[in-house]
Amino acid sequence: MDGVYVGSAEADAAGDRGWLLGHFKPEGDLRHSDDVEIKWGVHPRGERRARWTDGEKRDALLVLISGRFRLEFPEGNVVLAERGDYVVWRRGVDHSWEAEDDSVVMTVRWPSIPGYRVP
Repeated sequence: MDGVYVGSAEADAAGDRGWLLGHFKPEGDLRHSDDVEIKWGVHPRGERRARWTDGEKRDALLVLISGRFRLEFPEGNVVLAERGDYVVWRRGVDHSWEAEDDSVVMTVRWPSIPGYRVP
């Protein structure tokens, strides 16, 4: 069907570090967007973000699908423990995270900014 993409978050996420939609998908791919990025994150217990963000330039929403996931912010931590728990933060609010249990989360960030990536 023209204008429709059907996929599997589990399968598609493996090809782009979890990211399903954003500027990094090829031009012409229905998943290419300069407006938003969407990630399907599968994190084993104890996995941590490699480092804190520095000068975050996007707004974000993170929704817990399963598990237990902690977001760390300069002013305190937020623990997502029930399916559907979520947190939203504005650009300029740096963060880090840790999977307190095997976790699946969906992250939405906007806008999609080329060149940003944690090493």
